[in-house]
Amino acid sequence: MASETVSDSTAPEARTRSSAVGVLVVTAGVLAALVAAALTALSASDAYAAYGLPDPGPVTRFGLPVVRVLAESGAVVCIGSLLLAAFGIPAKRSGALAADGYAAVRTAGWAAAAWFVGAVLMVAFTAADASGRPVHEVLDTEVLFGLVDALEEAKAWGLTALIAFVLALACRVVLTWGWTTVLFAGSLAGLFPVIATGHSASGGAHDIATNSLLFHLFGAALWVGGLVALLAHAVRRGAHLGVVARRYSAIALVCWIAMAASGVINSLVRVPLDQVFSTTYGVLVTLKVLALVALGGFGYFQRQRAVRDIESGSGALVRLGAVEVLVMFATIGIAVALGRTPPPAELGPVPSKTELLVGYPLEAPPTLFRLLFDVRFDLVYGTLAIALAVLYVVGVRRLRARGDKWPVGRTAAWLCGCATILVATSAGVGKYAPAVFSVHMGQHMLMSMLAPPLLVLGGPTTLALRVLKPAGKGQPPGPREWLLAFLHSPLTRLLTNPFIALALFVGSFYALYFSGLFDVALTQHWAHLAMNAHFLLVGYIFYWPVIGVDPAPKPLPSLGKVGLVFASMPFHAFFGIALMMSATVIGQNFYRSLELPWMTDLLADQRLGGGLAWASGEVPLIVVMLALLIQWSRADTRAARRMDRKADADGDAELAAYNAMLKQMAEQDSPRKG
Repeated sequence: MASETVSDSTAPEARTRSSAVGVLVVTAGVLAALVAAALTALSASDAYAAYGLPDPGPVTRFGLPVVRVLAESGAVVCIGSLLLAAFGIPAKRSGALAADGYAAVRTAGWAAAAWFVGAVLMVAFTAADASGRPVHEVLDTEVLFGLVDALEEAKAWGLTALIAFVLALACRVVLTWGWTTVLFAGSLAGLFPVIATGHSASGGAHDIATNSLLFHLFGAALWVGGLVALLAHAVRRGAHLGVVARRYSAIALVCWIAMAASGVINSLVRVPLDQVFSTTYGVLVTLKVLALVALGGFGYFQRQRAVRDIESGSGALVRLGAVEVLVMFATIGIAVALGRTPPPAELGPVPSKTELLVGYPLEAPPTLFRLLFDVRFDLVYGTLAIALAVLYVVGVRRLRARGDKWPVGRTAAWLCGCATILVATSAGVGKYAPAVFSVHMGQHMLMSMLAPPLLVLGGPTTLALRVLKPAGKGQPPGPREWLLAFLHSPLTRLLTNPFIALALFVGSFYALYFSGLFDVALTQHWAHLAMNAHFLLVGYIFYWPVIGVDPAPKPLPSLGKVGLVFASMPFHAFFGIALMMSATVIGQNFYRSLELPWMTDLLADQRLGGGLAWASGEVPLIVVMLALLIQWSRADTRAARRMDRKADADGDAELAAYNAMLKQMAEQDSPRKG
């Protein structure tokens, strides 16, 4: 009865504390909306005049930034709450969410509902704004659908609304940690449609602008949403608050660095340095930079004081965090206003067709020298390659610092794989791949046929499990436990099934290039990012159980490994031959629209690409067979050493017993012969 009394008395108090965070978020959202509307008023009329559009009226003009703030506020709270539930609050041993985790998921569900409402409204407001009409005039179904069909940004918000709707429903029924991680991944995917449209996705250098915006928005969502979720967990007096706060602090530091770097890069693409203080866009960029600096200061004090005082029951985290949330949401308002302001670069000289479609000019044909040294750094895959190499080397150094050995060959293989990704995406290969089919096919082969076998030979999972410390008994699971959970998940077991891996590896060639999907993807920068991710991941999944150093969920026998590789060869060879024999140019409309003066024979270029695909199939076969021979040789050597050690330990008892058996058999046969 005593426990029931305590529970009854503390429940209203807990609800009151949780509602305080809700009031803080609403207040911060109103502040962001006011900032966005006020700053939009400074440049809205100029923006419509610059683009030659009629003014749609005050409701559309000021309603759009307010509605966008609603959508983005819901998005960041949803993402942050799912981040907390998935990687901050430990689940029960059964895999079910704990009470605090379930509360965070329910919060994410309500935030996803707000995200959905905001995204749906953004469809209508975007259509009204682009057509220069009051929003009530586009609410007619026929008019609205006609405008949405013509506007990429409106379509993006429609897709965002669909993702948010699914998240809102799923958060009502999900009760396990595994599905919570899936929802978290889905919430991050919900940001992508809008990233792929707008200022950054159009005009010159849109590849750099879109990639930098990708880092910027993901970093902002994790940072802002994570802090809101942390404050909600703190006022609920949730378990393991110190651990959760320290984890958030590490994430916040990485997000701040990513936001600062990507924000500078994105701004330099859109506004020249000499126009930073002379244009409205430049002034807004300056305000945003100052806000980021202020937020960096808040984060520093949080790490230095608040996190340290949590265990002693201090309210420093909540007090400082509340101010930080208000500044963060004000920054969101500035960012929304930036999205409503035409960048000076967009109002300059009209870019060439190649710049509009690819993002940069291509004035000369690809030569071997240009393919290797004409560098255009890919912010996504170039950064990924460097980060993977650095993390791997740091892990090896930690192992050696504590006296453990790590084979040099594994390190060399991993670094060569990272270098392959870097060359394929950030050297001249990556620069020419979007505009030349044969170069694209070379990039495809590097990303799917060469980089993956080198990466799996590096044994990254084994290295990570040896470097990462276990969480300890009674402690919340950490990165090591999350990695093990992923390795033993049903998804990993399914993907590494040899038949599934083979189907994904060889089937994706035909599905992409012979279905018309490639023709559609050519015009979208985000599709190029997705293709490279697909090539790399599918290749890794295929080669992992074949030659991977890390144990696969379903180990294959030696003959099965060789058979899987040889089974893929006919499909790969036929794909290359089909490309060479085809009389239809894949992506013909896009390649002709580039109007490259040195690209006159598209069919010959496609045949060259088919030849590259056919010939490159031999390279991974050589790598795989060499790796298998070395692995078998080392396995035999290890087995011989084990037998020698056993013989030394027991006096070669097994051999003695075998000889005794032979002697006994000989003695039994002797009387019969006599």
